Amino acid sequence: MARVVVVHGIGQEFLGPEQLRSAAVPALRDGVLLARHEPPPPEDVDCAFYGDLYTEPGSRSADVPPWDEFDVEEGLEAELLDAWWAAADPERGEEEGTRGIAGYAGSRALLSERVRSALDALAGTRYFGKVSDRLLILALKQVRRYLTEPDLRAAAQERVAARIGPDTRVVVAHSLGSVVAYETLCARPDLPVTDLVTIGSPLGLRRIVFDRLAPAPADGRAAWPGPVVRWTNLADHGDIVALPAQLAPRFGDAVADDRIDNGARMHDLSRYLSAPKTGAAVARGLR
Repeated sequence: MARVVVVHGIGQEFLGPEQLRSAAVPALRDGVLLARHEPPPPEDVDCAFYGDLYTEPGSRSADVPPWDEFDVEEGLEAELLDAWWAAADPERGEEEGTRGIAGYAGSRALLSERVRSALDALAGTRYFGKVSDRLLILALKQVRRYLTEPDLRAAAQERVAARIGPDTRVVVAHSLGSVVAYETLCARPDLPVTDLVTIGSPLGLRRIVFDRLAPAPADGRAAWPGPVVRWTNLADHGDIVALPAQLAPRFGDAVADDRIDNGARMHDLSRYLSAPKTGAAVARGLR
């Protein structure tokens, strides 16, 4: 089986494993090449795909539901949206900055009003570009579902574990996929993975992600991911999904945090994979 396994993040539910692989494998190989190492052959790179778990069995819609501000749920979804808004616009008004969206959860009308403001602000920023409200809400719901639906959570982790074979040494995990990969490695210390590379990861985001991890963190420190020997964490300077950018304070000093520049597509999987620093981390694992 593959020596390198890539784990995708949110928003891949309309693709399939071969489509994902056709984009991710060349990008990862380019990253290794740009880091001045010999790239692994294509057959040594695979992708763990779990995007279809978010769709109804047997159906593949061409669009997302017509969600708006009234469909953002109180609790985790509102808190995550608030964290993105705060990162994208730290100078926003005093009321929003101190109370936050979640502070209006007692009133559906006020909550929806604040959600509408956040969606308008984020949709017009350079962080999300021209992404629609529907796609922003889709992202919120996929994160919430993974963290609160045990069956989906277990199924996603099983997809990752199934792609890791006796030859697999490196796991490269993007966005929500870094949470899936981390929890999989924690639960399966028997896996042969020696190197974890997280890119655009929200693993350290308190209350929303970090405090909901399994195994649960203790005294502000999370467990080390099972068999991993080296952990490299990379975040674009402007990636507001990668909150906080540094994971070492919450996962241990052995995490090697670094920053990269993905240009205008801060959270893009292909940009992260083709970055020389990602390639260098993959090459270290393969050596």
